Amino acid sequence: MKSERQTSDAVRNLGGAACVLARQVKNLKRGLSTRHIRFIALGSAIGTGLFYGSASAIQMAGPAVLLAYILGGAVVFMVMRALGEMAVRNPTSGSFGSYATEFVGRFAGFATGWTYTFEMFVVALADVTAFGVYMGFWFPNVERWIWILAVVFFIAAVNLLSVKVFGELEFWFSLIKVVAIMAMIAGGVLVIVFGLGNQSEGAAGLSNLFAGDGFMPHGVWGILASLTIVMFAFGGTEVIGITAGEAQNPRKVIPQAINSVPVRILLFYVLTLSVIMCIQPWNTIDGSESPFVSIFSSIGFSSAANVLNFIVITAALSAINADIFGAGRMIHGMAKQGQAPQVFTKTTANGVPWVTSLSMIGALLIGVVLNIWFEDEIFFLIAALATFATVVVWSMILISHIRMKHRIDRDNLEPSAFPVPLWPVGSYLALAFMIFVIILIGIIPDTRSALITGLIWVAILGVCYRLFVRGKALPAEIQAAQSKENAAAERS
Repeated sequence: MKSERQTSDAVRNLGGAACVLARQVKNLKRGLSTRHIRFIALGSAIGTGLFYGSASAIQMAGPAVLLAYILGGAVVFMVMRALGEMAVRNPTSGSFGSYATEFVGRFAGFATGWTYTFEMFVVALADVTAFGVYMGFWFPNVERWIWILAVVFFIAAVNLLSVKVFGELEFWFSLIKVVAIMAMIAGGVLVIVFGLGNQSEGAAGLSNLFAGDGFMPHGVWGILASLTIVMFAFGGTEVIGITAGEAQNPRKVIPQAINSVPVRILLFYVLTLSVIMCIQPWNTIDGSESPFVSIFSSIGFSSAANVLNFIVITAALSAINADIFGAGRMIHGMAKQGQAPQVFTKTTANGVPWVTSLSMIGALLIGVVLNIWFEDEIFFLIAALATFATVVVWSMILISHIRMKHRIDRDNLEPSAFPVPLWPVGSYLALAFMIFVIILIGIIPDTRSALITGLIWVAILGVCYRLFVRGKALPAEIQAAQSKENAAAERS
C-alpha cells in the first residue's frame, strides 16, 4: 500500500511539473498542424549543410563521405528518439532546455538553452552566407553582403507574423525542396543510365565513385575529418522537439516525424550525394558553388542549373526561417524559467515572441560584417563552430534522457509511450560519439579555433549563470510550490 502511494505521489509530481511547463508557454499558440510538423521535419534534414556544405565534406573524404553520413545519421536518429521520448512525455516549447533543467540541473538547462540559441545564431550565419553565394551564381558582380542584408530583413518580417504563417511558409519551402531532390535523383539516374547531356564513354556511372585514388582517397582519417561538416549538416533537426510546444497534437505527430529520420537521411543525403558523385567526379567538386548546381552546369543543362539555384535559395530561406523560430522559442521558454531576461516573455497578439525574434535578427546583421571581412573563409569556420554547439546540445539531450530513464526506473513511474530503441547501449554509444566529435574539432587544425571559441562560450555562460541566475528562484519553481500547497489543502 505504501509503495503504491509513493508511486502515485511520484506520478502526481511529474504531472504537476508538466502542468507548470505547460503554463510557461501559455502565451504561445498551438497553430502548427500535422501537415506543418511533418514538412518542418522533412525540411530540417534538407538545408545548407546538404546543398552547400556537402562539397566541403566530399573534398575531405571523397566518395567515402557516404559512410560518414550513414554513421552520423544513425547517431542523430538516436538523439532524436531520445528527444522524442521526452517531448511526447512532456510537450513544451522550452523543449530540451527545460528537460535539462528538470533532469540534470539548473545550470545544465541554462547552458543548453543558451548554447542552442548560439547554435541557431551560428547556423543562421552559415545560411545567410550560403544565400549570398547562391545569389552570386546569377549576379556575380553584386557584393555578397547586399544579398545578406536583404534576406535578413525579409526573414524579420516573416518571423513577426503568427506561428501558423511560419508553419505554412515552411510547408511550401520544404515541399519545394523535397520535390526538387526527388526530381534531381530521377534526372541523375537518367544521366547515369542513358548518358543524357554527356555522351562520352564512362562520363557518368558508379565507376566515378572509385576513380581518382579510389573510394576512400584520404583513408579513415578523411572520413573522421568530414564528420565536422557532416554533423553540421544534420544540425537543426532538433527543432522537431521545439515544435511540440505549438503543435496541435504533439503526442501523435512528433513520433511520426522522428521515425521518418532514417529514411530522410538515406534518401536526401546518401542517395543524393551518390548520384552527384556518379555524375561528377568527386575531385572536381571544389565548393565554389553548390554541387547540385555544378553537376548540371558541367553537362550543359544551364536552365536546370538556374532552376536548382532557385531551389537552394529556397532551402537557405527555409533554414534561416527555422533558425530564428527555434532560437526565439527557446529563449522565450528560458525567460519563463528565469534563465533569460523577462523582456523575452513578451509576445504579440498572435502569440509570437517578438523580442526574441528581433534580437536574433539584430544579431544576424553581424553576418553582414563578417562576410565583408572574411568572405573566403567564413563558411568553413562557421560550420565548425556550429558543429561544436550542435554536438554539445545533442550531448545534453542524451544526458537528460538518460537521467529521465533512471528516474523512471528508480521511482517506478509509468513507462514512456515512445521509448528509445536499444536502451541503454544505444544511448551511451551515441553520447560517446558526440564526445568523439568534439575531440575531432580540437584535433583538426582548421577547426581548432572553433573549439577554443566554444570553450570560451561555455566559460562565459558559467560567469553569467553565477552572476544573474544562481540563487534566484525560478518562476516555475514558485508555481510548482504553490500548486503543491493547493494540492495539500485539497487533500486536507
